[in-house]
Amino acid sequence: MKKSDLEDKALLAQLEELADSLSLKVRYEKIKKEASFYPGGLCRVKGEDLFIINKNASADDKIQALATGMILFDLSQVYIKPALREFLLRYSDDGQEPDTDTAQIPDQDQDQE
Repeated sequence: MKKSDLEDKALLAQLEELADSLSLKVRYEKIKKEASFYPGGLCRVKGEDLFIINKNASADDKIQALATGMILFDLSQVYIKPALREFLLRYSDDGQEPDTDTAQIPDQDQDQE
């Protein structure tokens, strides 16, 4: 296993822990989308925010999906390791924590449980 693979696994684990500390579920599922690959991301199902990540996605795609969704939340009151906070700030437009009052999370209407 390459060093970068180990770093990716560690970063992915830190993002999963952060999601847990925000009471966000992270589900890894097989996602089928015709004619293209979709790594997954943040969605709202029955009023609950959660991450649905393609279990076949690369570690980089999983990290990107979690990071781009995570910055939509108010992270100012949550302890985040400085290196992880810096990593997440790269995903915001201006390098500042995003304005969570204007953040939009896509809704998914699913009647199935």
